[in-house]
Amino acid sequence: MYEQEARERGIEVDTFHRPLSEVDRALIDGESEGFVKVHVKRGTGTIIGATIVARHAGEMVSEISLAMVNGLGLKALANVIHPYPTQAEAIRQVSDMYNRTRLTPFIKKVFSCWLRLGR
Repeated sequence: MYEQEARERGIEVDTFHRPLSEVDRALIDGESEGFVKVHVKRGTGTIIGATIVARHAGEMVSEISLAMVNGLGLKALANVIHPYPTQAEAIRQVSDMYNRTRLTPFIKKVFSCWLRLGR
């Protein structure tokens, strides 16, 4: 489902987007044109749609499809170990973006303090 289609159906979405120009393997291969975009139902990690525009999109989309069919959200995809460097790293990166949105202000403050003490 695309963002506009979701809106037409009354579904609010959050979209997470990673250009391949920010993915190491895509840069190494000279294939940095394209992106991974995943739409989730707002406030949840439930994937309602995704678009992958890349030379290896056909190899990458199955991970998203598998997650959708089995009711797994972006939180689950963030926990998948992705070989490095691969272009599928973009999927992990959008999943990490989602996880960062789940941090409450209190948790962010705790992490900030913890990171400062670790220096």
